[in-house]
Amino acid sequence: METSPGPWIGALRHSHERLQEAAGPLDAAQLEQLSYASEWSIAQVLSHLGSQAEIFGLFLAAGLTGQDPPGREEFVPIWEVWNAKSPQAQASDALRADQATLEQFESLDDEQRARLRLQMFGMDLDITGLARMRLSEHAVHTWDVAVALDPAATIEPDAVALLIGMLGQSVGRSAKPDGQQRRVRVVTTDPERSFILETGPAVTLTESDGDDEGLPELRLPAEALIRLVYGRLDPAHTPSVEAKGVDLDELRAIFPGF
Repeated sequence: METSPGPWIGALRHSHERLQEAAGPLDAAQLEQLSYASEWSIAQVLSHLGSQAEIFGLFLAAGLTGQDPPGREEFVPIWEVWNAKSPQAQASDALRADQATLEQFESLDDEQRARLRLQMFGMDLDITGLARMRLSEHAVHTWDVAVALDPAATIEPDAVALLIGMLGQSVGRSAKPDGQQRRVRVVTTDPERSFILETGPAVTLTESDGDDEGLPELRLPAEALIRLVYGRLDPAHTPSVEAKGVDLDELRAIFPGF
Protein backbone atom coordinates (compact mmCIF):
# COMPACT_ATOMS: atom_id res chain seq x y z
CA MET A 1 0.00 0.00 0.00
CA GLU A 2 1.26 3.48 -0.90
CA THR A 3 2.42 5.22 2.31
CA SER A 4 3.35 8.65 0.98
CA PRO A 5 0.50 11.20 1.18
CA GLY A 6 1.29 12.87 -2.15
CA PRO A 7 -0.30 10.30 -4.48
CA TRP A 8 -3.44 10.08 -2.33
CA ILE A 9 -3.88 13.85 -2.24
CA GLY A 10 -3.18 14.04 -5.97
CA ALA A 11 -5.85 11.42 -6.63
CA LEU A 12 -8.25 13.43 -4.47
CA ARG A 13 -7.58 16.44 -6.69
CA HIS A 14 -8.36 14.42 -9.82
CA SER A 15 -11.50 13.00 -8.24
CA HIS A 16 -12.68 16.50 -7.30
CA GLU A 17 -12.06 17.72 -10.84
CA ARG A 18 -14.07 14.84 -12.22
CA LEU A 19 -16.91 15.57 -9.81
CA GLN A 20 -16.86 19.23 -10.80
CA GLU A 21 -16.93 18.32 -14.49
CA ALA A 22 -19.81 15.88 -14.04
CA ALA A 23 -22.00 17.77 -11.58
CA GLY A 24 -21.16 21.42 -12.16
CA PRO A 25 -23.27 21.85 -15.34
CA LEU A 26 -26.35 19.94 -14.08
CA ASP A 27 -29.70 21.70 -13.89
CA ALA A 28 -32.31 21.18 -11.17
CA ALA A 29 -34.05 18.28 -12.92
CA GLN A 30 -30.78 16.46 -13.52
CA LEU A 31 -29.70 16.92 -9.90
CA GLU A 32 -32.90 15.27 -8.72
CA GLN A 33 -32.50 12.16 -10.86
CA LEU A 34 -31.34 9.00 -9.13
CA SER A 35 -27.65 8.36 -8.72
CA TYR A 36 -26.23 4.83 -8.74
CA ALA A 37 -26.79 4.85 -4.97
CA SER A 38 -30.46 4.13 -5.58
CA GLU A 39 -31.78 5.68 -2.38
CA TRP A 40 -30.06 8.98 -3.18
CA SER A 41 -30.50 11.52 -5.93
CA ILE A 42 -27.40 13.03 -7.51
CA ALA A 43 -27.92 16.08 -5.30
CA GLN A 44 -28.05 13.89 -2.19
CA VAL A 45 -24.78 12.16 -3.12
CA LEU A 46 -23.24 15.60 -3.52
CA SER A 47 -24.72 16.66 -0.17
CA HIS A 48 -23.10 13.62 1.46
CA LEU A 49 -19.74 14.49 -0.06
CA GLY A 50 -20.16 18.11 1.02
CA SER A 51 -21.00 17.29 4.62
CA GLN A 52 -18.13 14.83 4.76
CA ALA A 53 -15.81 17.48 3.35
CA GLU A 54 -16.71 19.68 6.33
CA ILE A 55 -16.14 16.80 8.71
CA PHE A 56 -12.76 15.95 7.19
CA GLY A 57 -11.82 19.59 7.62
CA LEU A 58 -12.51 19.15 11.33
CA PHE A 59 -10.43 15.96 11.34
CA LEU A 60 -7.51 17.82 9.78
CA ALA A 61 -7.74 20.62 12.32
CA ALA A 62 -7.89 18.18 15.24
CA GLY A 63 -4.96 16.17 13.95
CA LEU A 64 -2.80 19.25 13.59
CA THR A 65 -3.60 20.66 17.04
CA GLY A 66 -3.45 17.40 18.99
CA GLN A 67 -7.14 17.52 19.92
CA ASP A 68 -9.52 14.59 19.99
CA PRO A 69 -11.34 14.10 16.69
CA PRO A 70 -14.96 15.26 16.55
CA GLY A 71 -17.66 12.66 17.11
CA ARG A 72 -21.28 12.10 16.27
CA GLU A 73 -22.46 15.01 18.40
CA GLU A 74 -20.58 17.33 16.02
CA PHE A 75 -21.60 15.41 12.91
CA VAL A 76 -25.38 15.48 13.38
CA PRO A 77 -25.80 19.29 13.15
CA ILE A 78 -23.67 19.30 9.99
CA TRP A 79 -25.81 16.59 8.40
CA GLU A 80 -29.00 18.42 9.35
CA VAL A 81 -27.84 21.63 7.68
CA TRP A 82 -26.94 19.81 4.48
CA ASN A 83 -30.16 17.77 4.43
CA ALA A 84 -32.20 20.98 4.65
CA LYS A 85 -30.58 22.55 1.57
CA SER A 86 -32.31 22.63 -1.81
CA PRO A 87 -30.89 20.27 -4.45
CA GLN A 88 -29.23 23.18 -6.25
CA ALA A 89 -27.61 24.38 -3.01
CA GLN A 90 -26.54 20.86 -2.09
CA ALA A 91 -24.70 20.61 -5.40
CA SER A 92 -23.06 24.03 -5.52
CA ASP A 93 -22.19 24.10 -1.82
CA ALA A 94 -20.77 20.57 -1.97
CA LEU A 95 -18.38 21.45 -4.78
CA ARG A 96 -17.20 24.50 -2.82
CA ALA A 97 -16.80 22.57 0.43
CA ASP A 98 -14.96 19.77 -1.35
CA GLN A 99 -12.58 22.28 -2.93
CA ALA A 100 -11.95 23.95 0.42
CA THR A 101 -11.08 20.70 2.20
CA LEU A 102 -8.92 19.58 -0.69
CA GLU A 103 -6.99 22.83 -0.46
CA GLN A 104 -6.47 22.15 3.27
CA PHE A 105 -4.87 18.79 2.38
CA GLU A 106 -2.76 20.35 -0.36
CA SER A 107 -1.56 23.28 1.76
CA LEU A 108 0.07 21.20 4.50
CA ASP A 109 3.85 21.52 4.56
CA ASP A 110 6.21 18.68 5.43
CA GLU A 111 6.27 19.55 9.13
CA GLN A 112 2.48 19.62 9.35
CA ARG A 113 2.17 16.34 7.47
CA ALA A 114 4.61 14.70 9.85
CA ARG A 115 2.85 16.13 12.92
CA LEU A 116 -0.73 15.19 12.06
CA ARG A 117 -2.03 12.23 14.10
CA LEU A 118 -5.55 11.10 14.92
CA GLN A 119 -6.91 8.24 17.01
CA MET A 120 -10.33 7.34 15.62
CA PHE A 121 -12.38 4.37 14.48
CA GLY A 122 -9.88 2.14 16.26
CA MET A 123 -7.02 3.36 14.06
CA ASP A 124 -3.92 5.51 14.48
CA LEU A 125 -4.17 7.76 11.42
CA ASP A 126 -1.53 9.98 9.90
CA ILE A 127 -2.03 12.33 6.93
CA THR A 128 -1.80 9.43 4.48
CA GLY A 129 -4.40 7.46 6.39
CA LEU A 130 -6.77 10.41 6.44
CA ALA A 131 -6.34 11.10 2.72
CA ARG A 132 -6.79 7.38 2.05
CA MET A 133 -10.05 7.36 3.99
CA ARG A 134 -11.33 10.37 2.07
CA LEU A 135 -10.35 8.99 -1.34
CA SER A 136 -12.00 5.62 -0.71
CA GLU A 137 -15.31 7.42 -0.25
CA HIS A 138 -14.84 10.27 -2.70
CA ALA A 139 -13.82 8.21 -5.73
CA VAL A 140 -16.67 5.73 -5.34
CA HIS A 141 -19.37 8.35 -4.73
CA THR A 142 -18.04 10.38 -7.64
CA TRP A 143 -18.60 7.27 -9.74
CA ASP A 144 -22.15 7.06 -8.36
CA VAL A 145 -22.76 10.47 -9.92
CA ALA A 146 -20.78 9.94 -13.13
CA VAL A 147 -22.37 6.60 -14.02
CA ALA A 148 -25.88 8.02 -13.64
CA LEU A 149 -24.96 10.37 -16.49
CA ASP A 150 -22.76 7.98 -18.50
CA PRO A 151 -23.38 4.22 -18.12
CA ALA A 152 -19.83 3.48 -19.32
CA ALA A 153 -18.18 5.49 -16.52
CA THR A 154 -15.47 3.85 -14.42
CA ILE A 155 -13.57 4.84 -11.28
CA GLU A 156 -10.57 7.05 -12.05
CA PRO A 157 -7.40 5.01 -12.84
CA ASP A 158 -5.14 6.80 -10.33
CA ALA A 159 -7.67 6.13 -7.56
CA VAL A 160 -7.92 2.48 -8.64
CA ALA A 161 -4.14 2.06 -8.51
CA LEU A 162 -4.15 3.24 -4.90
CA LEU A 163 -7.40 1.75 -3.61
CA ILE A 164 -6.59 -1.76 -4.83
CA GLY A 165 -3.82 -1.88 -2.22
CA MET A 166 -6.24 -1.26 0.68
CA LEU A 167 -9.08 -3.42 -0.61
CA GLY A 168 -8.47 -6.11 2.00
CA GLN A 169 -9.39 -3.62 4.71
CA SER A 170 -12.55 -2.61 2.85
CA VAL A 171 -13.66 -6.22 2.48
CA GLY A 172 -13.84 -6.63 6.24
CA ARG A 173 -16.23 -3.68 6.53
CA SER A 174 -18.40 -4.25 3.46
CA ALA A 175 -18.91 -8.03 3.30
CA LYS A 176 -22.04 -9.76 4.56
CA PRO A 177 -20.88 -13.37 4.98
CA ASP A 178 -23.28 -16.05 3.74
CA GLY A 179 -21.53 -18.83 5.68
CA GLN A 180 -20.55 -20.75 2.54
CA GLN A 181 -16.91 -21.82 2.45
CA ARG A 182 -15.06 -20.60 -0.64
CA ARG A 183 -11.43 -20.03 -1.56
CA VAL A 184 -11.06 -18.13 -4.81
CA ARG A 185 -8.03 -16.82 -6.66
CA VAL A 186 -8.75 -13.29 -7.87
CA VAL A 187 -6.51 -11.88 -10.58
CA THR A 188 -6.78 -8.28 -11.71
CA THR A 189 -5.53 -6.20 -14.60
CA ASP A 190 -4.74 -2.45 -14.63
CA PRO A 191 -2.93 -2.92 -12.28
CA GLU A 192 -2.01 -6.58 -12.24
CA ARG A 193 -2.53 -8.06 -8.80
CA SER A 194 -3.33 -11.50 -7.38
CA PHE A 195 -5.44 -12.14 -4.28
CA ILE A 196 -7.10 -14.94 -2.36
CA LEU A 197 -10.73 -14.31 -1.48
CA GLU A 198 -11.98 -16.54 1.34
CA THR A 199 -15.58 -16.70 2.54
CA GLY A 200 -17.34 -18.50 5.34
CA PRO A 201 -18.17 -17.11 8.79
CA ALA A 202 -15.95 -14.19 7.76
CA VAL A 203 -14.77 -12.79 4.43
CA THR A 204 -11.14 -11.89 3.75
CA LEU A 205 -9.11 -10.72 0.77
CA THR A 206 -5.35 -11.20 1.06
CA GLU A 207 -2.39 -11.00 -1.27
CA SER A 208 -1.71 -14.31 -2.99
CA ASP A 209 1.52 -16.06 -2.01
CA GLY A 210 1.52 -18.07 -5.24
CA ASP A 211 0.25 -21.28 -3.61
CA ASP A 212 -3.14 -21.13 -5.32
CA GLU A 213 -2.99 -23.58 -8.21
CA GLY A 214 -6.26 -25.37 -8.92
CA LEU A 215 -8.46 -22.89 -7.08
CA PRO A 216 -11.61 -21.42 -8.60
CA GLU A 217 -10.57 -18.23 -10.33
CA LEU A 218 -12.00 -14.81 -11.04
CA ARG A 219 -10.20 -12.56 -13.52
CA LEU A 220 -11.34 -8.96 -13.96
CA PRO A 221 -10.08 -5.37 -14.09
CA ALA A 222 -8.98 -3.97 -10.73
CA GLU A 223 -11.56 -1.21 -11.15
CA ALA A 224 -14.31 -3.82 -11.35
CA LEU A 225 -13.02 -5.66 -8.27
CA ILE A 226 -13.19 -2.42 -6.28
CA ARG A 227 -16.77 -1.89 -7.42
CA LEU A 228 -17.63 -5.50 -6.54
CA VAL A 229 -16.40 -4.98 -2.97
CA TYR A 230 -18.33 -1.71 -2.76
CA GLY A 231 -21.53 -3.31 -4.06
CA ARG A 232 -21.42 -1.62 -7.46
CA LEU A 233 -20.84 -4.46 -9.93
CA ASP A 234 -24.37 -5.28 -11.10
CA PRO A 235 -24.65 -7.09 -14.45
CA ALA A 236 -25.40 -3.87 -16.35
CA HIS A 237 -22.09 -2.35 -15.17
CA THR A 238 -19.82 -5.40 -15.36
CA PRO A 239 -16.98 -5.48 -17.91
CA SER A 240 -15.68 -8.68 -19.45
CA VAL A 241 -14.67 -11.09 -16.67
CA GLU A 242 -13.55 -14.71 -16.50
CA ALA A 243 -15.16 -16.75 -13.74
CA LYS A 244 -14.02 -20.38 -13.47
CA GLY A 245 -15.66 -22.39 -10.73
CA VAL A 246 -17.07 -19.31 -9.01
CA ASP A 247 -20.53 -17.77 -9.24
CA LEU A 248 -20.22 -14.01 -9.61
CA ASP A 249 -23.83 -13.53 -8.51
CA GLU A 250 -23.03 -15.23 -5.20
CA LEU A 251 -20.14 -12.81 -4.68
CA ARG A 252 -22.39 -9.87 -5.53
CA ALA A 253 -24.74 -11.00 -2.76
CA ILE A 254 -21.88 -11.06 -0.25
CA PHE A 255 -21.05 -7.45 -1.13
CA PRO A 256 -24.42 -5.62 -1.13
CA GLY A 257 -22.90 -2.16 -0.94
CA PHE A 258 -23.04 0.75 1.49
